[in-house]
Amino acid sequence: MVDLLVVLPGLAIGSFLNVVAARLPERRSIVHPRSACVACAAPIAWYDNLPLLSYALLGGRCRACRERIGLIYPVVELATASLLAGCLFAFGLSLRAAAAAVFCAALVVITTTDVTHRIVPNRVVLPSAAVVLPLMTAAEPSPQWAIAGAAAAAFMLAFALAYPRGLGMGDVKLALLMGVALGSSVVVALLVGMIAALVPAVVLFARYGSRARKMAIPFAPFLALGSVVALFAGHALVHAYLTLF
Repeated sequence: MVDLLVVLPGLAIGSFLNVVAARLPERRSIVHPRSACVACAAPIAWYDNLPLLSYALLGGRCRACRERIGLIYPVVELATASLLAGCLFAFGLSLRAAAAAVFCAALVVITTTDVTHRIVPNRVVLPSAAVVLPLMTAAEPSPQWAIAGAAAAAFMLAFALAYPRGLGMGDVKLALLMGVALGSSVVVALLVGMIAALVPAVVLFARYGSRARKMAIPFAPFLALGSVVALFAGHALVHAYLTLF
């Protein structure tokens, strides 16, 4: 029942994260002005801004100009609500759940901005890491969180220096956030993220051949996917792997 009660505020938070993801890359205020249609600039009334419901009632179109509203908006709202409910279900009412919730909210914004603008915003990654690290350290006192953050960032930095066309510094800073949130499970997140990223890479090479090398693929969404897997199932996956030997 408590998890269900998180869904509605989770949807509202997801709606706000849509605003953050749309405005931060353009260096606009996330508070003012009020939300408006990106096509006709008509202000969006409160009854047209209800998470999921308004999108469904409007048929995914602006009430004023009937321009189609991107599917990414309800997807972000639903993903945010699901992840926040998952944090509460997995970790209960705890500091660990609070850290996981901040981490997941940051992953949602980072995924959205990387897909739409090819940007991993510092103003999301670094403040989130600064919040998550003390929360995780207070929840489970150990140096592993800081060590994992530094190690993951160093690993990605080496990767970026070796292959600068494939990775950027935004991915390095995201690895820092992943490490402080996941601890030793960050290994699972990085591995899953890299394996998942191979799928579209193989498809592009199969379709376009050598021309695919010039096609950029946003990497942060795959790291976010690996992070979610590690957050909720990382220890179980590591245990299952170790039992094979």
